[in-house]
Amino acid sequence: MTYDPDIHKRRSIRLKDYDYSQAGEYFVTICSWKKECMFGDIRNGEMFLNEFGQIVTKYWREIPDHYQHAMLDEFTVMPNHVHGIIVVHPVGAIHELPVRHETAIEDRIYRRQMLLPRIIGRLKMNAAK
Repeated sequence: MTYDPDIHKRRSIRLKDYDYSQAGEYFVTICSWKKECMFGDIRNGEMFLNEFGQIVTKYWREIPDHYQHAMLDEFTVMPNHVHGIIVVHPVGAIHELPVRHETAIEDRIYRRQMLLPRIIGRLKMNAAK
């Protein structure tokens, strides 16, 4: 299905015109499809990962292996989402401009070129496979 702003009312929490490729600590939350509890369950106040929760954890831990400018901090898996902190170090000569807000399709293409969205996109793609 293609993006239709009249149907898809999803509100982005991204900061307008913020350059997500710049150095910093980023707190990310990634929800499961339709917020289904698919990563495990909580018993007696403790999270028990199932196979899918272990897969997400595996790919999270591999992020620094694929992105030399990314370091991981805290991370936790919940039944229907994950929270984590990704530390992005300065990239050096490469500088990416802030997101342009011309059209939704152009914005999505441009964001994929920034480091943080690329990291999250790779994690989602591999965990889903």
